[in-house]
Amino acid sequence: MSFDPSSTCTAVYGLSTEGYRIASSIAVKGVKVSLIDESARMAISLKPDIARTYPDVNSLIEDEPLLALQPIDIAISAASYIFFAPRIRKIGQEVKSDITSKFRDSMRALKKGASIIYTLPTGIGGNNENIALIERLTGMSIGKDIFYYYMPVTNSGPETLVGSLRSRQDSQMAKLLYDPDVGMKVNFVDIISAEFTHSIRILGHYTGMASILEICKHVKDSKVSNELMNGAFSELYLDDVSSGLYDLRALGSLLSGAGPLMYLVNGTIKGTEGYIKHLIDEIRDVLKKRDLKASRTKVAIAWTLDPNEMRGDKIDLLSSLETKLKDYIGDVEIQQGPTFDVYPTDKTMMVIACSQNDFKKIMSKKKQNLDFIIMKANPVCETVG
Repeated sequence: MSFDPSSTCTAVYGLSTEGYRIASSIAVKGVKVSLIDESARMAISLKPDIARTYPDVNSLIEDEPLLALQPIDIAISAASYIFFAPRIRKIGQEVKSDITSKFRDSMRALKKGASIIYTLPTGIGGNNENIALIERLTGMSIGKDIFYYYMPVTNSGPETLVGSLRSRQDSQMAKLLYDPDVGMKVNFVDIISAEFTHSIRILGHYTGMASILEICKHVKDSKVSNELMNGAFSELYLDDVSSGLYDLRALGSLLSGAGPLMYLVNGTIKGTEGYIKHLIDEIRDVLKKRDLKASRTKVAIAWTLDPNEMRGDKIDLLSSLETKLKDYIGDVEIQQGPTFDVYPTDKTMMVIACSQNDFKKIMSKKKQNLDFIIMKANPVCETVG
């Protein structure tokens, strides 16, 4: 079957960074795309000129252009392909209920023959629950009346991995997803294979980083610390380490028993989350060594986050870091954005750089001969100045 953009309707559920990336890449091909804002409960008609004008969802939201709107159910009922890419901001036990509620909302008006593509990581076996939920709510059968795909969205990888029942290929969807600028191929595999592959990638990547953090916590000698930081560890920031926490938790939530895999997942999560305590301990140690009082110190956390990404782990970690610092220091501020600003104060200023880009912004301000202490949120909490 030839690909006819004008006859294909697509809906993307979720005004998220990842959702907009999918929607805009499809819209520029001339396909009719509805981008659903789950908070406003309205669907935006995303035209090719709008997709080209606004490179990301943040710029679209900030500019607030006049766009054609329609109810969610109308957009979904017209769509042959529905991508599920919502923003998840709940934490702990509330995550699953939040996702389920939004997933129910996204499929209420599914038409026969439509395909729904789930882009959040599920862990191993999580798609069985999704398929059962779809069939129960719609009364239709997956693989016969409607189709289900699992496409865990990440910012890296050699290919776009799509899981489907019995490795079913969909040439139409492959053409929708193919991005000639990136050249990343679309690979259809069995759903279970997609779950295993994504889990292996995530766990393999983040166990390595968590191991680095745990080992570096034991470094007390400044010479050893300096030698370590001459390597690649210096540019491994809290921002990098925290990127996969959502995926790790999704993997851990479906594991049972007390086997090695459970220990590996939980140990990695605890190692990453425990870094916040280590970072605060290092801040206290710096103040003690420099004979600085907490009441006479101001801390600025420089961590520029994407407020519209699907996963909310970084936002949650930033909030946790701010709260715990305030328990000790009191005067704490968060700085985000393209520049780092230093305001007049009679207190000693300490800045925590949580990403490589934020560190560069801070250093550009430091070159103006301003007096403040910088701590890089890397494995040994390297101090500059």
